[in-house]
Amino acid sequence: MADYYVNKNKDNKGDHEVHATECHRMPYPQNRSYLGDFPNCRPAVKEAKKQHSTANGCKHCSKECHTS
Repeated sequence: MADYYVNKNKDNKGDHEVHATECHRMPYPQNRSYLGDFPNCRPAVKEAKKQHSTANGCKHCSKECHTS
């Protein structure tokens, strides 16, 4: 299990990236929203899509959920 966050800001591809706590690309606290504690990135991205339809897994910490 890990805590997951979504970046409030879009990246250069228009996605709101979802990050696990240990990610070295974690956004600053003021630029992220807490999603919850999940066993992997799949339910975290699903939760993030409730806030941002363009949510996508981070290519560094959530590779299996990174689609673009």
